[in-house]
Amino acid sequence: MQHTYLRYECADAFSLTTSTASSTAPPTTSTLAFLGSSPSSPLLSNASSQVIGFNLRSLSPCVKIAHRDSPSGGVGSGRALNGDEVTCIDVFCDTSGGGDCKVATGWSDGTVRVFDVSSSEVAAATAAAASSSSSGSVATSNLGLVHSLLHEDDGGAGAEEFVTREPLVLNGHGSSPVRCVVFDKCSAAAAATRLASGGSDGAVVIWDIVAETGLFRLLGHRGAVTDISFIRPGLAPGVEATANNMAPFDGLITSSVEGLVKVWDLDGQCCAQTIANHRGEVSCSSAVRLHGSAGGTGDGGASGSNEERIVGDEGRWRLVTGCADGAVRVWSVSKPRRIGSVADDDDDNDDGHEENAIKEEAGDDVQSRAAASSSDKDDACSFIGTLSPPPNVATSNEKVASIHFHPNGRYVGVCRTNGKSIVIYLVRSEAEAQRKKTRRIRRRREKGGRKTADLGDVKKAGRKRGILDDDESDDDDNEHQDGSDAAALHQGIDSESIQASDEFEYIATVRASHKIKGFVFAPFVERGGGIRIVCALATNALEVHSVVKKVGTAKGSDNPSITYIASKLSTLDMYGHPTGVRSISLSSDDILACTVSKSVTKVWNVANRSCIRSLPLSSSSTSSVSYYGLCSAFLPGNTHVIIGTREGHLLILDVASGDIVYIEEDAHDGAIWSLDLRRPNPEHDEPIAIVTGSADKMVKFWDVERQEDAEEGAHHPMVVHTRSLQMTDDVVAVRYSHSIDPTRRMVFVSSLDCTVKVFFDDTLKFFLSLYGHKLPALALDAADDDTILATGGADKTIKIWGLDFGDTHRTLHGHTDSITDLKFVRRTHYFLTAGKDGTMRYWDADRFEQILLLNGHAAEVSCLAVSRTGAFALTGGMDRQIRVWERTKDIVFLEEERERELEAMFDQVDGSKGGDKDTTAILQRRRQGDEEDELEGDDNAADDDQPQSEAVVRRSVLSVAAGDRIMEAIELADQETKDIATFNKVQKKIGRDGQEEKRRAPNPMLLGMEPPQYILWVLRTVKSADLEQSLLVLPLGHMERLLHYLILLLRSGRGVELCSKIAVFLVKTHQPQIIANRSLATPLRELKRLVKLRLAEIRDTVGFNQAALRTIAKVANDRKNAYFVPGNDGKDIWSGLGLGSDVAAALQSK
Repeated sequence: MQHTYLRYECADAFSLTTSTASSTAPPTTSTLAFLGSSPSSPLLSNASSQVIGFNLRSLSPCVKIAHRDSPSGGVGSGRALNGDEVTCIDVFCDTSGGGDCKVATGWSDGTVRVFDVSSSEVAAATAAAASSSSSGSVATSNLGLVHSLLHEDDGGAGAEEFVTREPLVLNGHGSSPVRCVVFDKCSAAAAATRLASGGSDGAVVIWDIVAETGLFRLLGHRGAVTDISFIRPGLAPGVEATANNMAPFDGLITSSVEGLVKVWDLDGQCCAQTIANHRGEVSCSSAVRLHGSAGGTGDGGASGSNEERIVGDEGRWRLVTGCADGAVRVWSVSKPRRIGSVADDDDDNDDGHEENAIKEEAGDDVQSRAAASSSDKDDACSFIGTLSPPPNVATSNEKVASIHFHPNGRYVGVCRTNGKSIVIYLVRSEAEAQRKKTRRIRRRREKGGRKTADLGDVKKAGRKRGILDDDESDDDDNEHQDGSDAAALHQGIDSESIQASDEFEYIATVRASHKIKGFVFAPFVERGGGIRIVCALATNALEVHSVVKKVGTAKGSDNPSITYIASKLSTLDMYGHPTGVRSISLSSDDILACTVSKSVTKVWNVANRSCIRSLPLSSSSTSSVSYYGLCSAFLPGNTHVIIGTREGHLLILDVASGDIVYIEEDAHDGAIWSLDLRRPNPEHDEPIAIVTGSADKMVKFWDVERQEDAEEGAHHPMVVHTRSLQMTDDVVAVRYSHSIDPTRRMVFVSSLDCTVKVFFDDTLKFFLSLYGHKLPALALDAADDDTILATGGADKTIKIWGLDFGDTHRTLHGHTDSITDLKFVRRTHYFLTAGKDGTMRYWDADRFEQILLLNGHAAEVSCLAVSRTGAFALTGGMDRQIRVWERTKDIVFLEEERERELEAMFDQVDGSKGGDKDTTAILQRRRQGDEEDELEGDDNAADDDQPQSEAVVRRSVLSVAAGDRIMEAIELADQETKDIATFNKVQKKIGRDGQEEKRRAPNPMLLGMEPPQYILWVLRTVKSADLEQSLLVLPLGHMERLLHYLILLLRSGRGVELCSKIAVFLVKTHQPQIIANRSLATPLRELKRLVKLRLAEIRDTVGFNQAALRTIAKVANDRKNAYFVPGNDGKDIWSGLGLGSDVAAALQSK
């Protein structure tokens, strides 16, 4: 009989405030986003496999958004946390529809997931976080902060619904990570329906999130897409719409690491302009409509009307790009002349009208000048300069990491790679920019006149020009330049037009305490015109900064002067470790967990994933001296934690007070790599003892005693050195055996000479020496019965030893890198291992087999802890997150696991060789064509034969399987139709003979449904994202039969929307075959008539319902605002609305 096991699955992850780039998740610019536009809105941050929302007022987590993992074959509980990483975030909040939000996330596996979050959930999460912060308690699990697989009934049905609600899944980038996702926020209608995503494969995909499908894929970039911005430069304010200029330019701007910025025409699905004058990769870009009016900053509240201003104000559009050369370039964006012209380009008589239309559409002088002088009528962007650095600061050549605009369009921030500061610029209004330009031109002309007069005087005097004389360049024009490189950037810019220095003014610099990995502007303006900025730091923390405007009086003048002061408001660093987790230990009752990293120790409540204490590992006398923790353990009683440091000290921390109550300085002369507690014997009065192993080649034994504190009257523990054991090499790991008999208790010591030595604890007498590892054994542990010992080494192998004679039972292979920790499950011979390959593995030491391979960490897993019952395990890694692995009731069969691993391996190989055939092949052909053009010297090689867009749908395993299900359903339906016809024919014959007719039993293969109804059920089981690709799998014969069933369904009025969508797609896809096949002419005419009829009926129904709802809302509002008259019998407000007498009576009685 095959042996079975219980499955471990990842239930939750915590200790991560914001995640950074990893080997699978590339760096992105959109890692933070606000879930709303009010001051109390949570801040969303990507945290590996989850999106966590923090309440910035209480500085605590309040929302956690994640999704379930769906392994192949339907194995597992189906409720485990997904193991992929979130790379980018974008949020759209419908301010007009109740405040519901959509959260779009890009993932490292190439998928885009869109979550729906209701306003009631956000309000409940924010209120609970605020109340828990004020009362000192922890938020409950019904807000999605805790996800457990063990207690399914706790918290009710909705306890885990929020955290693992199934999102809309969009697959369009293959296995390439998604680097940016952006909602179309140019208009309120488009934002709720259209989404764009850019991946590392260089493709940009436009999605329709209502239809749950991709519209098209834009091809052209040869490198990863770094940023995406929707643009809609249209009509200027005050210009009446005509038939020719009524529609604005529907565009998209994308930047890439290849150094190109492309402007796309979404209506034509083609590239309208390519900007190629960047000196290196374009790491970030942002395009926004500027709102420079003076009344847009001092409202003192949330920018709730931001969406209305975006829709109604057709002002200036600007594009700001950040490059690897450190320059921040600014571009003016306008509607291309071909789109904005009133008359056709071929008509020479209408040139004057065309110029007038251009000037009307342009929001400033730059747009009209660029449109009038440009030889290319399709150019939408024109260069207007670079952003000047702050005063008294040299121009930085550091790569620009991210650029973001404030939601009101009045401020822009620039952050550089590995920088600790954010430079904030103010966007001047259009009138202020014009005045600035006028002053600049006047000063330039005056200075030019003075220089001409000085040169004339020099020539008349007959003296030579000195090195201290002013040269002919204009200092005011080049105040933002520094050297020849900056001057070269501004060549070709007309000095008489508006430049970037006229529109953007430096106001402040926000300085963080550590390196900034991302930032975002708060979507509201404080009272007095101040703004807030939230920074994500490299130390796994968030900082909130404020930039406040102060009005004063300039010295020597009565004119008011405005200054901006930046200050730090708060820091959120308690929820996560600043560096990788080096050690993790559980209390004896499995309630608390202690994690140790460089200079920080944190104590967690395992049940609710909350941080109880954050303890800095520093001396109480000298706070500047910090210690590097390497190992830890709870002392009996779970009130104190003992920690071994790299400096060789032993620290004892009080969990209740959060203080270091005892320091054993220089306990070792080297780093203490390992420590372990001796299992107490209840029959003997033995002291609490610990053993430590260090790099000084010593194993020391310590007794834990109480220290008397006369001042406070507290009895804190201390350690007393009792014995020492000299080793021949550095000690890597040390462990006690589990026996409570002092005569049978052993000590296992692993040293740097690749051996494991076994000693008796009572006499320290040598017992065994275990040889076999080629590299040192970094982790070891013994089973509860002390019959076997398992060791994991840096040579990637696991060895099972017998403790009777020291023989090697078996050598296990599985990890692809060094094994860092190993723990046995209590009262079993099963053990868990963690490795630098980022995986945790579950093993059977009796049958010498690997049971499970568990992925989830983005970096090496450095430590592991198992509960006393084996119900759950905790792992900590260098990615600074702690994952909770819980044992479920799902049964594991080893043969099925091996098959799943082989399938995953084959899929990975197929994806690396033949996956992403469409986009990857086209990009590869383009690269080869460019190389051939360079070799041949053809600089003007045409790429007209290459497509610029393609369909989004791609063939995948799921889509092929769905196509097979549809074909099988069509065949079953055809067979059932034939059987029904045969049965009816036989029954008619029986009826003519005078016999009693029988009733045909339903077909269980069709679930008791009629053939058309069964076809509709199968079509509804296919995901919307895979529907089109699954229909392409169907051969022509099955397509004809499917059209027949669609006609039957439309006649009965079932599934009208789905049937119409499928019918239109099939006709468009198989148009040549349909034209060649005349037999489909009659069915197509009937299909056309039914589609028009049914869709018209649905349209009328929806319109009638909307009109009725508006009428009901109006009547209810009027009734609410009306005065109450005593003695009124009550007027029936529902009468005459067509609701029916029963409904009206029920509503009235209610």
